[in-house]
Amino acid sequence: MKILVTGAKGMLGQDLCPILEDEGFEVIETDVDTLDITDIENIQSVLSEEKPDYVIHCAAYTNVDKAEEEQDTAFKINAEGTSNVAKICKRLDIIPVYISTDYVFDGKKQGKYIPEDKTNPINVYGQSKLDGETAIQTCGKYYITRTSWLYGHHGKNFIETMIKLKDKDLKVVDDQVGCPTWTVDLAFGIINIIKEKKPYGIYHVCGSGHTSWYGFAKKIFELCGYEVNLKPCSTSEYPCPAKRPANSVMENNNICQNWETALKEYLELRCE
Repeated sequence: MKILVTGAKGMLGQDLCPILEDEGFEVIETDVDTLDITDIENIQSVLSEEKPDYVIHCAAYTNVDKAEEEQDTAFKINAEGTSNVAKICKRLDIIPVYISTDYVFDGKKQGKYIPEDKTNPINVYGQSKLDGETAIQTCGKYYITRTSWLYGHHGKNFIETMIKLKDKDLKVVDDQVGCPTWTVDLAFGIINIIKEKKPYGIYHVCGSGHTSWYGFAKKIFELCGYEVNLKPCSTSEYPCPAKRPANSVMENNNICQNWETALKEYLELRCE
């Protein structure tokens, strides 16, 4: 089975591609220099030549705060770019797998979000990704995998930021809760969906269990054995350009391992 990956040089792509190969898939790695998702003719040319069975669409604009001032760019990549991918996938009968986000929700629900819950983004990034979801759904045959609080060894992430700041007095938001997710777990979640030929639709592929950003930071330092002056704070004490949902917890039906177990494995690999 042949799978083309967009955004292969990104944080997720760099973990996903070798895992796909290890699992027996033929992988075509693309990034902006070989596949420009904002150029529909380029997509048509590449996909017609490669003829993949699936396109795992990782390419995205992911700077949540900067998206508030760079709205045109965020929508051009996440909405229009994804629409281009969807059109060509539908034309060539290729199944797209779209990486989406917990930020399609407003965070007002009490309890875990399920795929069928109403979406209502409260920031530009979330809306641009939701527009991408809408585009992908026009394919008929598709998978949308929503993930959250993603981290991996090949990109900037919350864990590395916390470790870098361990010698400072830290305040971390304690009134936003979500599901930290390791790129490796997301990769295996996607692979399982494809291999098991699950029904087309939307899936939540995120770490099991949940915590706050403060709880996440506390566990990082605990596992690393660092003594840090860490205190909880409210969102109002740490204003950001983009609003974040207070509740980003998603029901994943145990498709990924517990977030604490994954974090421990990530940190162990980091120290090798």
